[in-house]
Amino acid sequence: MIRCALIIGVVIMMILFSGIVSGQSRPRARDLGIPFEGGAGPLNAITDVKGVEVGQVTLISGEGTLKVGVGPVRTGVTAILPRGKQTNDQVFAGWFSLNGNGEMTGTTWVEESGFLEGPIMITNTHSVGIARDSVIAWRVKQNQMNQPWSLPVVAETYDGYLNDINGFHVKEKHVFDALDTARSGPVAEGNVGGGTGMICYEFKGGIGTASRRLDERAGGYTVGVLVQANFGRRDQLRIAGVPVGQEITDNMLGSIATGLPREDVGSIIIVVATDAPLLPHQCDRLAQRAALGIGRMGGFGGTSSGDLIIAFATGNRGLDALQAEGRVAAPVDVRLLPERALDPLFEATVEATEESILNALLGAGTMTGRDGITAYGLEPELLLKAMATAGWRSA
Repeated sequence: MIRCALIIGVVIMMILFSGIVSGQSRPRARDLGIPFEGGAGPLNAITDVKGVEVGQVTLISGEGTLKVGVGPVRTGVTAILPRGKQTNDQVFAGWFSLNGNGEMTGTTWVEESGFLEGPIMITNTHSVGIARDSVIAWRVKQNQMNQPWSLPVVAETYDGYLNDINGFHVKEKHVFDALDTARSGPVAEGNVGGGTGMICYEFKGGIGTASRRLDERAGGYTVGVLVQANFGRRDQLRIAGVPVGQEITDNMLGSIATGLPREDVGSIIIVVATDAPLLPHQCDRLAQRAALGIGRMGGFGGTSSGDLIIAFATGNRGLDALQAEGRVAAPVDVRLLPERALDPLFEATVEATEESILNALLGAGTMTGRDGITAYGLEPELLLKAMATAGWRSA
């Protein structure tokens, strides 16, 4: 136990030094020495998939007693653009519902056609409508309509425990800003964008991301995942197979004081991206595997949870020609991987999803929202001590 305490102390000192040098205020999961499987891309983010851009607008204002329409405000919007802002070239896509007590618009057409047209937006439950309408307006302005009509993909999780969700604070300008400022490179995590007011395993939750780079024998492809994590009870939380949630019993939500329920009433949205040349049914299969990443963290898709996943593949280009007028009889060549070559992508998806959820937890610091309700951040030293108590030893 003394040796383990010394190891934890060294790791915490390394975290603090790394934060000072890099300018990052909170460490990511890999900084803690958590034994994740697989090799990450250079950014360990969904933007490791070439062409993917992410934009986020965060809305935080007010404190104290809830006054609908005024605040406190703890919300935002996150945009994921599969090929960036400069093109309307579609991607093949598929989706999966682990549990459907949530919303992801546009998936009927994704399922029917196999295409994802335009960006994916994530926000709070009661801002889905404004986000959807704003995406259409933005695409019209950008002259990026693939059809005369648009069926955007907009997903949500509920932030009403911390945010004035019925105040409808997300506006068209916020959606436009998220889309216009989307970029490649590092992705902010935790209390940002659509994840600003979210709660996960009764800690503060939010946005998280991770990636995996396959070795050359498996094609050298990249899989990137981004999550908006807002689900789970504390006692369910597993990290690297260790039941740490059972060791951390203070700073809990769901007390008599707050009136919050002790059940899995939250949700998670998962976006999976890859540069592999996949067809739509293969994207469906990729989306299904992300659910196993939830399971690795102890989640099970409770009745009140909306666990919705969309996966897209950028490995085929020129897909807009498949819907171009006057090209009905003109074939377009596409590529695909043999089904037996998909296993490394499946494994990468599970691994990156698991790591993304933990990055969301670690990236989100403590936040107090409406009516003084506080969601406490999962602090690195607390996590390491809980893992040690539960029997984990760092390498």
